[in-house]
Amino acid sequence: MKRLLITAVAATVLGLLIFLIYLDHYAKSPLLLADATQTFSIKPKSGLTSVANQLVNQGVIESALPFVLLARSLNKASSLQAGDYTLEQGITPLALLTALSKGKRMQAKITFIEGKTFKDMRTKLTSHSAIHHTIAKASEAEIMALIGVKQNHLEGLFFPDTYYFDQGTDDIVILKRAYQTMLEKLETAWQHKAPDLPYQNRHEALIMASIIEKETGKASERPMIAGVFINRLRIGMRLQTDPTVIYGMGEQFKGNIRRKDLLTDTPYNTYTRDGLPPTPIAMPSLAAINAALHPAATNALYFVGKGDGSHAFSHSLSEHNRAVAKYQLKH
Repeated sequence: MKRLLITAVAATVLGLLIFLIYLDHYAKSPLLLADATQTFSIKPKSGLTSVANQLVNQGVIESALPFVLLARSLNKASSLQAGDYTLEQGITPLALLTALSKGKRMQAKITFIEGKTFKDMRTKLTSHSAIHHTIAKASEAEIMALIGVKQNHLEGLFFPDTYYFDQGTDDIVILKRAYQTMLEKLETAWQHKAPDLPYQNRHEALIMASIIEKETGKASERPMIAGVFINRLRIGMRLQTDPTVIYGMGEQFKGNIRRKDLLTDTPYNTYTRDGLPPTPIAMPSLAAINAALHPAATNALYFVGKGDGSHAFSHSLSEHNRAVAKYQLKH
């Protein structure tokens, strides 16, 4: 009888050991996902067995039982959270359980591109399927009130970047993040600006940065472009920059800027008005902001495009006219 008892205990211990070895192997073996990344959803108020079955049905795991046993052995049966998730190739059942118990849900993303306008930004927001749309029909004044903007125009106040967010996040939440990011980036750059710049405040620097962003086809030339515009401001010479004219034309711009457009006055026409336009004309990048606050030391007052994205810079009108003839008129 004693021998039978010992045999039974030994068999139980062996069986438990084999089970633990199997469970450890299962927990640490990569899942066989169909793609490099795979998304899936867990329904709200799902128990452990339901979660496991949902994972099987969505092709995340092959069998529900090992997953259920692993979750129970790790005391995670009641901590699995609902939501949308994304997995990458190589993830193990143990890592999957950790993600589900911590609620590391799949995040959506949206990218705002430097040089684009607030109108472009709103279009991207309203067309994004993962965003909860609350301001699609709101006026600019209403949006400014919701965000807490102290300026009288939203153009250029949002930092161009990629923003990650949970599915169903309100559009205004994303705008607030982009706005706060711009405030922080601008403030940091302003604190380290070059001395004796002709700006009254940070907003004027942001306006200049937006012009530099639109004028520059070659990133390395941003400080030189800034230097030209700074030189013009210092001597009271008009900026005469086409992107501001185009912005002021609004819907009337059809792809080509004509001489009469340069002569038609708007608040943004820097051919007819002195100084900076009243607001930014696009979202400037951090590089453009830094260029506006650290312009190149140059005596140039003019520049003209060479046709390859770069520019020829000149310090006199006669030199500039020769550059125009060479690169624009091909004389």
